[in-house]
Amino acid sequence: MRTSLKPLLADWEWQARASCRGMSSSAFFSPSGERGSRRREREERARRICVGCEVVDQCAAMALRAGERYGVWGGMSTKERAGLLPAPAAPASARAGRVGE
Repeated sequence: MRTSLKPLLADWEWQARASCRGMSSSAFFSPSGERGSRRREREERARRICVGCEVVDQCAAMALRAGERYGVWGGMSTKERAGLLPAPAAPASARAGRVGE
């Protein structure tokens, strides 16, 4: 029996070529309570790593597809990615109150 499914590994092989491969995740993800200039500086350091990365576009696309809510992915911060995503749909319970409008 043949299947049209491709191995999941193929979706992630690009990560082996990432500039951040093997680096500490702390360069890309905020510690608890990080705010203001410290957060901006860490995000800028992460972006500099991403700038020359050969898979930066694949990384950003994966984060956007997955709705990644934390960290710097593909050179984009959480806030930058959120600005590119459509607003989430209202929960069904909220929509139910609008019947007949």
